[in-house]
Amino acid sequence: MFINKSYDGLNNVCGKNIAKLRIALKVSQRQLADKMQLVGIDIDKNAIQRIECGKRFVTDIEIIAFARIFNVTYNELLGDMQI
Repeated sequence: MFINKSYDGLNNVCGKNIAKLRIALKVSQRQLADKMQLVGIDIDKNAIQRIECGKRFVTDIEIIAFARIFNVTYNELLGDMQI
């Protein structure tokens, strides 16, 4: 049986990095959601919160947008992926 979760049971591997990058940028979850909407990603503050705590999957399109907003590579955003 295939389990669609990371090694620690989270639904994504980038949520913790997104939270760190957001805090370093000194923006709130709502402000990050607003920035995502400016680049065409329909996402709200609650979705950001769920991504950061690993409860929500992140699409490839969202990963591209996050990387652009934070000005990092996809590898930096995904970090050390352990599945």
